[in-house]
Amino acid sequence: MTAEAVQAAAPRPAEAPSASAPAHGERPLRIAMLTYKGNPFCGGQGVYVRHLSRELARLGHTVEVIGAQPYPVVDDGVILTELPSLDLYRQPDPFRTPKRGEYRDWIDALEVGTMWTGGFPEPLTFSLRARRHLAAHRGRFDVVHDNQTLGYGLLGGPGALGAPLVTTIHHPITVDRRLDLAAANGWKRRASVRRWYGFTRMQKRVARRLPSVLTVSGSSRQEIVDDLGVRPDRIHVVHIGADTELFSPDPAVPEVPGRIVTTSSADVPLKGLIHLVEALAKVRTEQPDAHLVVVGKRADDGPVAAAIERLGLSGAIEFVKGITDGELVDLVRGAQIACVPSLYEGFSLPAAEAMATGTPLLATTGGAIPEVAGPDGETCLAVPPGDADALAGGLLRLLGDAPLRRRLGAAGRERVLARFTWRQAALGTAERYREAIALQGGAARTLSGAPTATAPSAAGRV
Repeated sequence: MTAEAVQAAAPRPAEAPSASAPAHGERPLRIAMLTYKGNPFCGGQGVYVRHLSRELARLGHTVEVIGAQPYPVVDDGVILTELPSLDLYRQPDPFRTPKRGEYRDWIDALEVGTMWTGGFPEPLTFSLRARRHLAAHRGRFDVVHDNQTLGYGLLGGPGALGAPLVTTIHHPITVDRRLDLAAANGWKRRASVRRWYGFTRMQKRVARRLPSVLTVSGSSRQEIVDDLGVRPDRIHVVHIGADTELFSPDPAVPEVPGRIVTTSSADVPLKGLIHLVEALAKVRTEQPDAHLVVVGKRADDGPVAAAIERLGLSGAIEFVKGITDGELVDLVRGAQIACVPSLYEGFSLPAAEAMATGTPLLATTGGAIPEVAGPDGETCLAVPPGDADALAGGLLRLLGDAPLRRRLGAAGRERVLARFTWRQAALGTAERYREAIALQGGAARTLSGAPTATAPSAAGRV
């Protein structure tokens, strides 16, 4: 049912020094990191898994990433275990019906049945497969780190999973559900959205029973309390960061006049792309060379596609996807402005990455974006979410003021270096792992009335 392989990603520029032993003489940990979707080129969860696992390995820990399709990309020193689903949403045949020979067990049948009835099955079915896999490898890990699966299969504590559980919730998906419902036209579309997000009921029930929750910002922490009902004392903020080795300034990359860059999927209302499209139309009346490069998939229809056609912007907006890390960095370096027009973000990696390159940032104040981007006029320009006029004003101000762009770009990079790096994220996460292990050890001693043995070190396993 599982196939295990070690996968080394393509060479990275300016790699950090090799791993060293954890500080204070603490033994290295054996970490299982679960992710039901791991592609680092189509979402923040994949980026999180790749960079956090790499930095934990550099700290001397043994990290095994366990993921389903699209499989995670991992770097040298990290083990990848493939835990395959039926991959029902793969391109070019999403929502496919598998052939009879593809079915392996009742979990596969559950996955297909949920898809047939309009639901999204992957968080539940991945959690069930992960539970079975972890039970078969009991004693192999010191801690299990779930990356926002929040499926029923992860309940039951260390007795079910073989190790204490720590869960990252980037932000509650109930926020996405609210925004998608608000953007839905007609009762049929609203019913479809409600059914698709049916898994959020499970995630809410599971989240309330979790002993240790990590999140990436204070804003997300409050959303988890309000939307999911998790006790505040169980939630810990560990900021994530940009890959500052990769996302860095390079004076050799020429600045492209009028280029604005953003990262967004056209059909996701939460990302606010339609407001940036409307703002661009206003800007081009004064700055005809202004143009937008969107890192993401272009939708063939929907509100954004309709707005582009209506405003005559087909020649001024380009969508790019499938580019390499190096191509992405040079794209951001060459832009005069990086823009985050989101209505809400749990953290906003695109903001941190743009700031790390020294590209000036225009961002909304939606969700946790101000925690990342910093004060308006000091490290970025900040505008209210959902306001095309405010976005247009910010774009025009930056396009017309080169000294302001230079000042904000330099200040933005300094902010990221001081606050938002993956090494800092790994150190903070490892500290929470040890707290979860100690908490479980204390519970075990309370139940048994005797000390529990510490698992032997497996630092040399890889």
